[in-house]
Amino acid sequence: MTRGKRAGRSARSRRPHAGTVGRFAGVVALVALAAGCGIRTTSVPVDAGPAPSRMPCEIAGKDVVAQSESGVPVRVYLVCASGLASVGRTAGIPAGTAAEARVGAAQALVDALQAQPSAAEREAGFTTSVRGPLTVSAAHGGDPAGALRLSRQPEDLPAAALAQIVCTFAESGGSDGRVVLGGPGAYPTRTYVCDQETKRHPDADVPTLAPSTSASSSPSDG
Repeated sequence: MTRGKRAGRSARSRRPHAGTVGRFAGVVALVALAAGCGIRTTSVPVDAGPAPSRMPCEIAGKDVVAQSESGVPVRVYLVCASGLASVGRTAGIPAGTAAEARVGAAQALVDALQAQPSAAEREAGFTTSVRGPLTVSAAHGGDPAGALRLSRQPEDLPAAALAQIVCTFAESGGSDGRVVLGGPGAYPTRTYVCDQETKRHPDADVPTLAPSTSASSSPSDG
C-alpha cells in the first residue's frame, strides 16, 4: 500500500460517522431542553446545603410529652423565640375534694413548668424560666374565689416565669385569661392577665387588674 492511500484512509477514519454526529446532536438538544426548563446541568457536584431543619417552636410528630406514667393531657406555656408557645404534656391529677383536686392540678402544672424540656422540645427551641422549688397552696381566708397561693411572691419571680404560670393556669382554667395569685404571706392577691402581648413579650411585666379584695391584712398593717 502506498503512502498516499494510507494517508487517505487515515483521514477518513478521523471523520465522524453519521451515527456519532446524530447522537451528539441529540445530546445538544437534550441539554438545551434541560436549560429551557430551568434544570441546571453540571458535572460538578452541587452542595445544596443541609436538609431543612425543624421549624422553631414546632415539635414534629407526637407533641404530647409524658411527664408521668399516667395523667391527663394538658397544655403548658414554655419560652420559645423570645415569646411564649404552648406544648402538650400529661400531668397527674391527684384525687380528693374539688378544692384539693384544683390545688393538685395547679401543682401538677407548675411541676411540668419546672421540668426541663424534653429533647424534642429543646431541639424545637423551647426553654423554661420556672425554677423550683415552687409549690401551690389553697387560698387564704378572705381571698377572692378561685385564688391560688404560691410559695413565693408572684412579683418576685422572673417576669417570664410568672408569664408562663399565668398563661398556663389561664388556659387550663378557661378563665378568660385572668388568674388570681398570691404569695405565702398575708399580702393580698392580685389578678394577672394573660393576653397576646404577654405571650409575645413574656419578659415584660405581666399586666394586672385592680388589686383583688382580700380580708387578709398586709404586714404593713401591723
